[in-house]
Amino acid sequence: MKQSALLRLAVAGLAPLALCSTAHAFECAPGAPNICAPATVIDFTVEGLLSTVAPGDAPLILRTTTLITASWYDAIAPYSENAVGVHSNLGRLDTGGGDSERNIAIMYASHEVLNSLMPQFSADWDAMMGAVGLDPNDDSTDVSTPVGVGNVAGAAVVAAREHDGMNQLGDEDGSAYFKRPYSDYTGYAPVNSAEQLNNPRHWQPDTLTNGSGIFSSQQFVTPQLGVTQPFSYDTVTRMAPKPSKSYAVNPSGNPHPRQQYVAQANEVLDAQVALTDRQKLLAEFFDNKIISLGFSTLAASFYHHLSLEQFVQLDYLVNVASFDTAITIWNNKRHYDAVRPFTAIGVIYGEDTITAWGGPGQGIVDDVKGNQWRPYLQSANHPEYPSASASFCRAHATSTKLYLENVVGMSPAQANDLSFWTPGFLPPDFEVLDKQPGSSIIEPGVVPAYPVALGWATWDEFSDDCGMSRLWAGVHFLDSIPAGQDIGDPIGVEAYSWLKSHIDGTVESGN
Repeated sequence: MKQSALLRLAVAGLAPLALCSTAHAFECAPGAPNICAPATVIDFTVEGLLSTVAPGDAPLILRTTTLITASWYDAIAPYSENAVGVHSNLGRLDTGGGDSERNIAIMYASHEVLNSLMPQFSADWDAMMGAVGLDPNDDSTDVSTPVGVGNVAGAAVVAAREHDGMNQLGDEDGSAYFKRPYSDYTGYAPVNSAEQLNNPRHWQPDTLTNGSGIFSSQQFVTPQLGVTQPFSYDTVTRMAPKPSKSYAVNPSGNPHPRQQYVAQANEVLDAQVALTDRQKLLAEFFDNKIISLGFSTLAASFYHHLSLEQFVQLDYLVNVASFDTAITIWNNKRHYDAVRPFTAIGVIYGEDTITAWGGPGQGIVDDVKGNQWRPYLQSANHPEYPSASASFCRAHATSTKLYLENVVGMSPAQANDLSFWTPGFLPPDFEVLDKQPGSSIIEPGVVPAYPVALGWATWDEFSDDCGMSRLWAGVHFLDSIPAGQDIGDPIGVEAYSWLKSHIDGTVESGN
């Protein structure tokens, strides 16, 4: 695996692991951010993960990051004053006043989880260990040592989550051979196909192409996520209000869409016609969950000088908040199975021409047919309602503010502050806010016409822009955004309360 951004930063001395001895003891280099072990894991993981899924494939991105950070949390819990692990309880151990033991335990716990999640890259996970002077073949389970703590903590996460309903191993349907990891075993079938619209109320898979004559149809990605076991609550109970506007059309035959159906589709078209360069860039930014959610936590950790322990706790918290939100959102998405804008606009306008964004570099045109229209971003491979991104960002922001306020000890205003995350704050390889002319992913060389600096005054503003970015992207109706946020917010609170009880050591046995 070639060097990626984090490893280049490590080599440059910005986030390095410096071996103190060959006896498996290391601390971060003087003056460097103190999250060097997690940074190394992230560095080796991101490239392998993105070779199998896209940055916007939230269910699989979130599952991977949540399980990795779960192993970090359990690996350092024994070195905490009061914290107890979620999947293991390994007693209390002394760190000697430094982070060496935590770093080692994090590395070995990650090695266990990564070999479970992506065994096809086992050589890379071994190389990850070797890069910091650790033996990938050391399978000690002596929990008086950081190697044993890491191995046992990581194995506990694997044991708890390999059969949590996500079908990670492809055997939830009883298959013994030719297993298909993460495939649906719950019997979901779309009402519509990419070629045939049977019911304009419901989700229609889009037809994708690589531009070279190869076409494929979407499938609902991991519909079983809606029945996967959450971390911070027992079962899904929250349901968004019925998407009545999406249902304001006859289910078959001549659609005869009613005013509500037309109005919400026109809101999408109006937003697309009025798109600014900033809105296009925000749509692209929030579509990538790694740089939007992941880098925001990284920036906050650097700015607030969080300890290694605090970074691990916060990173685990925001991942749990988002993943548990995803479970409820996917349950809702499957239940309502709601139509995406590209289908509704095609139903309403058919062969009639409309004024709309005409595609990359085309600007606004007035002669695109309704049934040929496509949004600024590719519609995701799951039903429309509620908005997943809006819910993730709200859960992420809510849980972050609660942690900074109640664990780190900030005032509510300080905890909500995000104004520090500006272009140039993070090292150059993490620069995602400084948008130079023509740097757009969708419209390279065209957008933005002038430099644009992204940034937010507060986590609330960050979350609000994230939600609205889905309307700007043309992939969600407006009502889907608050519906998602109203689910993400309380689950963010629940996730915080759940993890706080583990941090304080007050969690009841079995919770």
